[in-house]
Amino acid sequence: MTDKQIKVLVADDSAFMRMVLKDIIDSQPDMKVIGFAKDGLEAVEKVIELKPDVVTMDVEMPKLNGIEALKLIMKKSPTRVIMVSSLTEEGAEITIEALRNGAVDFVTKPHGSISMTFRQVASDLLNKIRQAMNVDPRTLIFKPKVSRLTISKPVVGGKIVVIGSSTGGPRSLDMIIPNLPKNFPAPIVVVQHMPPGFTKSLAMRLNSSSELVVKEAEEGEELKPGHVYVAPGDFHLGLKAQNGRVFFFLDKSDKINNVRPAVDFTLDKAAEIYKSKTIAVILTGMGKDGTKGAFKVKFYGGKVIAESKETCVVFGMPKSVIEEGYADYILPAYKIPEKLIELV
Repeated sequence: MTDKQIKVLVADDSAFMRMVLKDIIDSQPDMKVIGFAKDGLEAVEKVIELKPDVVTMDVEMPKLNGIEALKLIMKKSPTRVIMVSSLTEEGAEITIEALRNGAVDFVTKPHGSISMTFRQVASDLLNKIRQAMNVDPRTLIFKPKVSRLTISKPVVGGKIVVIGSSTGGPRSLDMIIPNLPKNFPAPIVVVQHMPPGFTKSLAMRLNSSSELVVKEAEEGEELKPGHVYVAPGDFHLGLKAQNGRVFFFLDKSDKINNVRPAVDFTLDKAAEIYKSKTIAVILTGMGKDGTKGAFKVKFYGGKVIAESKETCVVFGMPKSVIEEGYADYILPAYKIPEKLIELV
């Protein structure tokens, strides 16, 4: 093993999965599995003992499950953790909880046609291990106390807020959505890069901690103020105007920026309808999704907020928007609710 190799700890109660993950990781010259853990308790001990760069953590394990182990790791020795989740509803819910508690990202276990999904999962895992190395583990434990804000006089301004996020998004959304008041006078659309099932769990989790109604967006649904709509996984989320009202449509066209849903797609459609009354918020994430959309918002006279490096897990999407000169405001996630209230 060389000094430059990424040191990975694999935590999984299945001997088969441990070997599968080892084979995937060790096939790469720039990374190496340095140890295994068969349960959550052993995972915590091995993190302290071996000091890995990245941990792959099974969501469901004996003694301590993935969430409990993650919380202990973040408390004792903050480390980049990638959750390995099944595509079940329970797996999705636990994964969202993990992302709120410091996990960098997640991959789903192979399912269905094993050989096909195996290649996809292997590629996904290797990319995310490399991406995780861009994350400072100290940022993963940052959890400011934010009190819910109020609006003294609700106003109907006909505005819209579109929030785009990727890696680290659930944690930043956690600092924003639950701290907005229930009389927030604009609809909020969230485009988070996530597969089907996980976006529904994200919406349910945010709904349980918010005064606003948070739900997954549906085909033909009308946008209403005081509601937060999460783009469903594997669909671009579009908006169309009809007789002075605005409705969603789901779109299965090609991926944009290699993702679906794409932030650019939704911002493009929102800006065409709401013009200068569009507010774009670009949060943590890899790549440049949201940059073209932010340009469209600026073109029509709308406002753009970019999350500052302080609270980003990955300072990629906001950095791109800032570098292009499209950001009107650069703020840590916990200061974004206040700015949104001011702007609407």
